[in-house]
Amino acid sequence: MLPLAILGLPALRIIDIIDILIVAGLVYYVYRMVRGTNVMLIFWALIVLLIAWRVADALGMRLLGALLSAIASVGLIALVVIFQPEIRKFLLFFGTKTQLNESLWKRMQFWRRNLQNKQSVNYEAYINACMHMSQSKTGALIVFKRQNEVEELINTGERIDALASSALLEALFFKNSPLHDGAVIAHGNNLLAARCILPVTSRLDIDPSLGLRHRSAIGVTEQLDVLSVIVSEETGAISYAIGGVIHHDVTPVELRQALEKYDC
Repeated sequence: MLPLAILGLPALRIIDIIDILIVAGLVYYVYRMVRGTNVMLIFWALIVLLIAWRVADALGMRLLGALLSAIASVGLIALVVIFQPEIRKFLLFFGTKTQLNESLWKRMQFWRRNLQNKQSVNYEAYINACMHMSQSKTGALIVFKRQNEVEELINTGERIDALASSALLEALFFKNSPLHDGAVIAHGNNLLAARCILPVTSRLDIDPSLGLRHRSAIGVTEQLDVLSVIVSEETGAISYAIGGVIHHDVTPVELRQALEKYDC
């Protein structure tokens, strides 16, 4: 214990320090999730409200403390509604991206690759298609399924269930094709669906020059454990996004390395 009783403060125990560090870590993680979004002001208002509530309680201000307590109790339901996307991301983080899960996933990758020896993923089909569409400045958006199920995304488009090939991908994104608008969902050597609608990121710290295709590519990787590849219709540049982070103007070699690294 620390001699804080001399100052009229309660004694600080080791468990209290651990408690403070855990809460600080959770607050920092929530801050990272909402940073650059429209709910940032609500986040700071919530922090101020909680601090004021605890200060009022510590100073024995019963009326103010009761008022803030009532606001916090009623506001809890509102916060669940307001922060629904962030809560979803938080739960997905612990469901699919915890250190334990990542460790288990890495161990399973070896077994998975052994099972795929007879039919390894044909990355060349995707890379060649992106290169050809880059040269012709044909806009494209391909989402690669990893750990999460993507049935919700597939249900927004048209199921294909076809073997991936460069020619098929180029045909799907051809501007006169009825399936060119939206994203193609891929998994391994299979194209699962086309013309799929993706969630758009709500972050405000993204380059304003990025269009809806790039924002959708970022948004889907914020909510699901997927990798998205984008071919710009304006510049022909190839980019990919994962975990809410976009990597601009990558080379075919860098694209292949990303697909192999994240086991798409």
